[in-house]
Amino acid sequence: MEQMDQLLIKAQTLIEALPYIQKFNNKKVVVKYGGSAMLDEELQLNVIKDVALLKLVGMQPIIVHGGGKEISKWVGLLGHESKFVEGLRVTDEETMEVAEMVLGKVNKGLVQKVEQLGVKAVGISGKDGATIKVEKKLVNGQDIGYVGNIIDINVDLINTLIDNNFIPVIAPIGLDESFHAYNINADDVACAIATAVGAEKLAFLTDTEGVYKDPEDKRTLISVLSLEQADELIEGGYIEGGMLPKIKNCIDAVRNGVSRVHILDGRMEHCLLLEFFTNRGIGTAIINYERLFEHEK
Repeated sequence: MEQMDQLLIKAQTLIEALPYIQKFNNKKVVVKYGGSAMLDEELQLNVIKDVALLKLVGMQPIIVHGGGKEISKWVGLLGHESKFVEGLRVTDEETMEVAEMVLGKVNKGLVQKVEQLGVKAVGISGKDGATIKVEKKLVNGQDIGYVGNIIDINVDLINTLIDNNFIPVIAPIGLDESFHAYNINADDVACAIATAVGAEKLAFLTDTEGVYKDPEDKRTLISVLSLEQADELIEGGYIEGGMLPKIKNCIDAVRNGVSRVHILDGRMEHCLLLEFFTNRGIGTAIINYERLFEHEK
């Protein structure tokens, strides 16, 4: 009897997922993969399983990954200290070489894990197919080296991969007009790509449960934010530190056409499935209600 009850619970879970599978069938979803979930082997495999399942039930997932902690490790092994200005890595020529090496290794490792699950994937960076065009990014007028500001996304290669049943796995490197390589903030890349491909959802895997009105009080987790509410939180000084640029990126993505942006705790097992396929959801969703209502008319 107990075994039958467990089977019925599994069946109910599948039924609960059905409307979400229908709603997002054939829709592009971007997953920005970073934080602790990249460093823990078991969490990493769970994330890849989630993305593979999104693909197998008819969605069109795109992975954009970071690798900052791994880059810092290798810079340290070379006897150098990682320096940051307003959260951005100061990237000289040697650091840029390390970043490309590390991001390439991370990229192909993720592709390998996807392929092991029987799903096709191709790893690229913004250098491939002229996908990401950048210019030098200055921070308050300060030159911090080979750090790129995105000025254009060419979706041709991404769409070609999706049309041929591959999951694109994208490393945050771009080229300027002189074809010099630049390191790019992976959050910026995820938002820019989600906007350019017209993604239905953009999910950030982070090291926090979501957005809090008071970061010291876990009871103040905000499940859903409108654009206006997100602006008010920023203006009121409730969002600061590393979450501030992330939220600003999310707001820009939603204003530019992405229906929903989700900030999820990547340390939670199968967080993507819980957000995409259940009534409860987790984390914080930032939503353009006007566009949402237009879709549902």
